[in-house]
Amino acid sequence: MSFSTIELNSILGYLENKTILVTGATGLLGMVFVEKILRVQPNVEKLYLLVRASTADSATHRMHNEIIGKELFRVLREKMGTEFDSFISRKVIAISGDVTSTGLGVKDLKLREQMCNEIQIILHSAATLNFDERYDIALDVNTYGVLRVLSFAKKCLKLEMLVHVSTAYVCGERAGLILEDFSSMDELTKEITKTDLKIQEKNMVIDKLNELKAKDASEKVITNTMKDLGAARAKLYGWPNTYVFTKAMGEVYLEHSKGYLPVTVLRPAVVTSTYKEPFPGWIQNFRTIDSVIGTYWKGMLPCLPTDPTVVIDLIPVDMLVDSIITAMAVNANKYLGKAGMIFHDGSSIKVDKLKMFTTMAAFRSYMQVRYMPPLEGLKFLNKEFDHYFQELYVNYNGKLMFVMRLAEIFQPYSLFKRIFDDTNSEELRRTARENYSDAGIFNFDPRCINWEDYFMHTHIPGLWKHVMIKQNQNQNHSRL
Repeated sequence: MSFSTIELNSILGYLENKTILVTGATGLLGMVFVEKILRVQPNVEKLYLLVRASTADSATHRMHNEIIGKELFRVLREKMGTEFDSFISRKVIAISGDVTSTGLGVKDLKLREQMCNEIQIILHSAATLNFDERYDIALDVNTYGVLRVLSFAKKCLKLEMLVHVSTAYVCGERAGLILEDFSSMDELTKEITKTDLKIQEKNMVIDKLNELKAKDASEKVITNTMKDLGAARAKLYGWPNTYVFTKAMGEVYLEHSKGYLPVTVLRPAVVTSTYKEPFPGWIQNFRTIDSVIGTYWKGMLPCLPTDPTVVIDLIPVDMLVDSIITAMAVNANKYLGKAGMIFHDGSSIKVDKLKMFTTMAAFRSYMQVRYMPPLEGLKFLNKEFDHYFQELYVNYNGKLMFVMRLAEIFQPYSLFKRIFDDTNSEELRRTARENYSDAGIFNFDPRCINWEDYFMHTHIPGLWKHVMIKQNQNQNHSRL
């Protein structure tokens, strides 16, 4: 495979005339990736977006309503003017499919052959992000889905790069320095080497579902049982929840099965709203820490058990996208070699500072319209908090279980004292600066972020505008 001088010296040049397959395009990351590519490199050849839908027409409908029609594309729409719709129709193709199906669910054999002949880059970001997802669903999407994407990638004749979006928290409950390699998953790797874990877990799921079916269990019972099974299996192997456990298995199997395929793995920390592009503060739905912020605004969260001295690692979604695009170009040109194939993306902020920003922002005038948080402000407690809940139960009664549930969800991010190594990410930034004239267009160095300014004037206002207000409007509409 050879690259032109333009491709070697320019990230935009590398993207020109490329055909890219994106899974998870209706999610926050996939959507921001699609927008960035179309906005900065309109000469990209084609973007295939894998969308869960029964037909091609319904996939196209979902694409226009749930991706292209979002406010995120406002800047691109204004830039293209009257040419926007024709531009999208030429450059973006919605594909009816699913990572839970063989061949990614692309039933049209002629279309599948065309894709395999054209695709040069695959961005795999499809995942179920629910921490307590049903185990059968989480396995099918987060673990087996990776292997189905890998199988499809091996059939793509021109493939230059498969980029898999994992999570920094595949390290499980391990503390200390977490390297950009597989050392934090050594035990899981040994277990996979010793036994075919994916077959073992798959058979366990099938047996449990058959058992429930034989008992004529209700759908609610089946769902709760499968959620409990996922949580139990995750804890057995040292992971705090089903999400990170199934993501860890997916990443380990990807490493074991990739062969000679060029694969890059991005491990983002907690993903937050856009820092700058296409405009600051855009976000879709609640992310991890936003559940804390949003429920606090509603007066439903008097406290959150945690350790105020712990740091939480964050990355704005547009910076994550810039790191993905940069990694595509740099690794395709083999500047880093095999050592640079796994990248942590994130920057640390102390939990007590996050509490301060949340409490301060909650009393700003734009939030007083609907919600009034507790006057004493959000309390973040040390994890030795059992004695406190006697008083909490008296004062808040029914809110106790909700607080405990949120604390359990937030635990992997707020209690474990770990440091994510970013040696590879720093080398990626340096290599891009030294070799690409347009590296500045893809800035993903979080050290430039003033976190207080970002949270107070970008993320929290964006969460309020793009999620909270719309959520409230939908609730009012449903009452009509």
